[in-house]
Amino acid sequence: MKKLALALVAGLVSASAFAAQGDILARFRVININPDVKTDKTLSALHVDVDDQTVPELDFTYMLTNNIGAELILGTARHEVTSTLGSLGKVSHLPPTVTLQYHFTPEANFRPYVGAGINYTRFYNDGLKAGGADLSIDKNSFGGALQVGADYAITKDVFVNVDVKKLFIKTDVSLNGSNLGTLKINPLVVGLGIGTKF
Repeated sequence: MKKLALALVAGLVSASAFAAQGDILARFRVININPDVKTDKTLSALHVDVDDQTVPELDFTYMLTNNIGAELILGTARHEVTSTLGSLGKVSHLPPTVTLQYHFTPEANFRPYVGAGINYTRFYNDGLKAGGADLSIDKNSFGGALQVGADYAITKDVFVNVDVKKLFIKTDVSLNGSNLGTLKINPLVVGLGIGTKF
């Protein structure tokens, strides 16, 4: 039994690095976007909420060193916004996110990492209404991003990935020029995918 355990541990740590300085890691994930909604003013009185969505995501990490990578995360989703008045409609958002990551075990098959960075969110194609009147939202949001995840090598160039991100996204909502409050979406984004390196 001890020999088997030692063999498994050796297999995890003795493989040649599947990512090293100068490599580009490309991942395709399926992600679940689960908003942690907070509101104020009229939006709170109306109990405004945003539904969760499951969508594809693509990201690229450039390894600046064996341990440090810079990741660009790309994806878009369309969410329904609800309230005590019923559905307020749907809005799409594109939140390109850049994180700086630290990879703990660059020469192992199992490669956990943590990251932090910034996201810019662009809201588009919104058709939000309340009582037949159009609602206006700020189209742009800047916020932080936190990340934890891991890659596990299947072959020299292919790996599976699990990733969890916390994004900080908000927008102001108004009706006929009157501010109804701030909608903080702040989603937890959980992803599972597969990747390769170049």
